[in-house]
Amino acid sequence: MSLEAVQKVAETEKQVQQRKADATAQAKKLLADAERAGQEKLKVAREAAQAQAKDMMLRAERSAAEHALTVEQETQADCNDLRKAAEGRLEDAAALIIRRVVDI
Repeated sequence: MSLEAVQKVAETEKQVQQRKADATAQAKKLLADAERAGQEKLKVAREAAQAQAKDMMLRAERSAAEHALTVEQETQADCNDLRKAAEGRLEDAAALIIRRVVDI
């Protein structure tokens, strides 16, 4: 093999090694970029999920408060009805007690 051919082979091998190193560096960069982009998307998705969960909790709390108020109002109305019914029977109950006490 001539000196020129040996130099050509050595130069080609050097170019191949350089291309391989460049390709490896580019692959590492692409991987790092993809990793960064994925982490950023994950961060955005987590923030969106947290905001959505917070919104859902606020709506649930508001709904529960409204329901509690409605139940409290209904219970108060029922108590008032029972109280009025009891007051209406108070005279009858007092008369019954007096009749039993007097008849004894």
